[in-house]
Amino acid sequence: MKKNQIDIVTMGCSKNLVDSETLMKLFEDNGYHCVHDPKRPQGEIAVINTCGFIEDAKQESIDTILEFIQAKEEGRLRKLYVMGCLSQRYQKELEAEMPEVDKFYGKFNYKELLKELGKADVPACSGTRHLTTPHHYAYIKISEGCNRRCAYCAIPIITGKHVSRPMDEILDEVRQLVADGVKEFQIIAQELTYYGVDLDGKHHITELISRMADIPGVKWIRLHYAYPNQFPLDLLDVMREKPNVCKYLDIALQHISDNMLNRMHRHVSKQETIDLLKTIRERVPGIHIRTTLMVGFPGETQEDFHELLEFVRTQRFERMGAFAYSEEEGTYSANNYEDDVPAEVKQRRLDELMILQQEISAE
Repeated sequence: MKKNQIDIVTMGCSKNLVDSETLMKLFEDNGYHCVHDPKRPQGEIAVINTCGFIEDAKQESIDTILEFIQAKEEGRLRKLYVMGCLSQRYQKELEAEMPEVDKFYGKFNYKELLKELGKADVPACSGTRHLTTPHHYAYIKISEGCNRRCAYCAIPIITGKHVSRPMDEILDEVRQLVADGVKEFQIIAQELTYYGVDLDGKHHITELISRMADIPGVKWIRLHYAYPNQFPLDLLDVMREKPNVCKYLDIALQHISDNMLNRMHRHVSKQETIDLLKTIRERVPGIHIRTTLMVGFPGETQEDFHELLEFVRTQRFERMGAFAYSEEEGTYSANNYEDDVPAEVKQRRLDELMILQQEISAE
């Protein structure tokens, strides 16, 4: 056990990583030494930043908490704190089941940890974050929460409504990171293309990316987690015209069957999706598109799945991720649909879809 050292363990997505990096900088500004994702407990204090998105992520977070509880019981750890999406959603249940954890924090009050450790006030973070990524790139989180109410998704339940960060604050962060040597910026949000709509009803993602691209020293900008409905087409002009905005777009489509899109509450049709992809490729020649797809959603028929396979075969995405539906309590689908696709069918469809994408990627 190393005195005055805090182990920070991050589960889940890059948005969680940004929160961990912010917390690490606050700790270090107050005299602590931080280690990110140690292979085993090393410090006298540990903070686990959990994920609660899908069942597998929840279980991984719980297993990690239990591992650190064991370290505490064996005297290898003095204090254990838990934050992030899992504790945001299940704090009372976790407190009852895991009394060995010194305190649970949600997703938005984690900076109060400093008060728990004896600091009277929570100071502003000097400079930027403690980057855990390679020194040349960093994630930039431009908003929190999501206003989309997809039937399967627990994110709005966990993170609340979409809240955009002020544009000048984001740009100042980018300038500081450039001064620190960062060259590549990964732009992330729960829903990237909704940026600014909560402020004045207008999409401001194009303005933000254009202004970011004009900052001296910014070499590459990559866009993650766009949404197909109401996609701001003027963003494509910036991608085409600004050489430091990569011709890369991560846009989660989830499915292509109108039956599935309607049941998922995606508010976009098959034809609208196909038309959007055609427009993207026409207006940004050479663009690489990454998407995420889901199989086994309640009511998915073999015909729906074959439609999805044909869509992937036709579109030939440069990159694709896929996962099988898992029921998340509190969501529309959990409350209103029967999880009627057997687990073995979900797995078979997932395997078939990924094999197809591997064949496409190998070409």
